[in-house]
Amino acid sequence: MLIPLIVACALFMENLDSSVLATALPSIAASLGESPLRLNLAITSYLFSLAVFIPVSGWVADRFGARTVFRAAIAVFTIGSLLCGLADSFWTLVGARILQGLGGAMMVPVGRLVMLKSVPKSELVRAIAWLTVPALIGPVIGPPLGGFLTTYLSWRWIFWINLPIGLLGMILVTLYIPNIREDDVPPLDVRGFLLSAFGLTGLVFGFETIGRGLLPGSAVAGLLVMGAIGTGLYIRHALRHPHPVLDLRLLKVPTFRAGIVGGFLFRIGVGALPFLLPMMLQLGFGLSAFESGMITFVSAAGALTMKMAAGPILRRFGFRTVLIGNAVLSGGFIAICGLFRPDTAHAVILGLLLMGGFFRSLQFTSINTLTISDIETGRMSRATSFTSMMQQLSLSTGVGLGALVLHATVSAADGTGQIGAGDFGPAFFTVGFVAMFAALAFIRLPSNAGAEVSGHRLFAPTQRLSQGTPPPEPAATERPQ
Repeated sequence: MLIPLIVACALFMENLDSSVLATALPSIAASLGESPLRLNLAITSYLFSLAVFIPVSGWVADRFGARTVFRAAIAVFTIGSLLCGLADSFWTLVGARILQGLGGAMMVPVGRLVMLKSVPKSELVRAIAWLTVPALIGPVIGPPLGGFLTTYLSWRWIFWINLPIGLLGMILVTLYIPNIREDDVPPLDVRGFLLSAFGLTGLVFGFETIGRGLLPGSAVAGLLVMGAIGTGLYIRHALRHPHPVLDLRLLKVPTFRAGIVGGFLFRIGVGALPFLLPMMLQLGFGLSAFESGMITFVSAAGALTMKMAAGPILRRFGFRTVLIGNAVLSGGFIAICGLFRPDTAHAVILGLLLMGGFFRSLQFTSINTLTISDIETGRMSRATSFTSMMQQLSLSTGVGLGALVLHATVSAADGTGQIGAGDFGPAFFTVGFVAMFAALAFIRLPSNAGAEVSGHRLFAPTQRLSQGTPPPEPAATERPQ
């Protein structure tokens, strides 16, 4: 449990940082004498670093050792946080955010790689359950924490809170993380790295700005076309290169392919939720940032209750059944947010968000575990880079889709551009139904998919016998009388 928790701290730090910044943007803009709209570059510059450097994170870890890279990534992210808090101009802040993004691009996928290579497959469900919790908690507590720090201290503290977390993380990594590395590392695919950076930058920036009015429609379309061209050129290159920076041949593994496709669709809904829900509570219902944050915080409680239940649920039902049924449930809990109204009892909202947080966290744990369940150790670094890249792209797509539908709804309503409480329904329904469609990616999986990892009771004993491993002795209370 220790290694997943150390990695989870780094994941929490990154997710918290990205969510608190959005709340503090108006205050930062006023302090630096910039418009909030222009200051949005502080967010997109971070995404730029992620898009460029995530694909090479696996190769760097194999080449220089996972502990060395993970510790250095935390250090870079922490130094970037310090410089963000000290920034006294617009471009200084943007430069510091790019440095932060470089650390984040290496920190999360390499940390996940450390865990996957250190934890036995039979313990992966429980380990990933611990790892998943901060990914859900960070965006939930970020808005109220960012609002509190900005209101009562200074916007600079939203960056400086990373300093003690980063320092503790570097100490724990030095003491407890093994320096895993590969003996035979192929040369870096430089051409593939440049093509993937070109394509991912266009797609991420395009999806992040679509429907927000930050750029002209022609500029957004140009970014998306640039991303599509770069991605197409990379796919052509990757299918010919023996060691591409993002290995598309991993998609031939059925469980990996299902996890990538289903996870992409599911995260579209999850990515839109932290964007739409606080806006609805504040702009539609008239709540303060702190009040809306305290309501959305309850989703974290649902995520926490899941971490002990994921293992027994997967052992009982197996990956296929859980992923199909839970995709529909989780998508439904996202869509139902579109039915909330200002007079909806807060107890009802809290109860639905609590249950939604539980099922979303269960789906995250199941998808993340299934995706790497059949990947051999030698390809694990490439699998984690691929997975991290797709996660970032899907979350950006979710925000873009939610913003686009909301913008279209508001424009069609009265033409004034004023957002009302009833304008959010179509956006929630759209992203919720997209998340439900993730179930289609798991239908073709066999019933025993990932049974070695989940311990699914109907299939795991058969697998052990087929591999020449005797089944475990029953516990004393389970012996036949």
